[in-house]
Amino acid sequence: MALSPSWSQLKQHPALMLGFGFGSGLAPKAPGTWGTLLGWLLFIPLIQYAPVVAWLVFGLGLVAGSWICGRAAELVGVHDHSGIVWDEFVGIWLVLLLLPDQTWLWWLAAFVLFRLFDIIKPWPIGWLDRHVAGGLGIMVDDVVAALMALASIWLIFLMVN
Repeated sequence: MALSPSWSQLKQHPALMLGFGFGSGLAPKAPGTWGTLLGWLLFIPLIQYAPVVAWLVFGLGLVAGSWICGRAAELVGVHDHSGIVWDEFVGIWLVLLLLPDQTWLWWLAAFVLFRLFDIIKPWPIGWLDRHVAGGLGIMVDDVVAALMALASIWLIFLMVN
């Protein structure tokens, strides 16, 4: 398969469809940001109207994520291809689930801080990104970026309240 799959290839392989974030990972510029945005937009209503379902979706997404990302990488022939954004979905979902308050301000902070940590990859995110292989390696740096975003958000929340 080509390095960047087509929309028709995504439709043929469930791992590619999920791994490439329902097509958001096909964006020519900043696919991680577009994937995060789609995950963010899909998940906020779920948290608001069906929080138990949101937790189940997150749990399933996290557990299946290593396989989804690993299989998508295998199919495109590139480890952690920039278009594989399932890890961004799961990362932003984790941040959204554990916010101190479910308001637009915190949702925006979740998006910005998660993307910041995922892009700049401070220690240990960068180390994990370089040293953990396979689907787990694709997932783990985004989960840690989510935890760092959450720590920052909660610190801000505690300072202003």
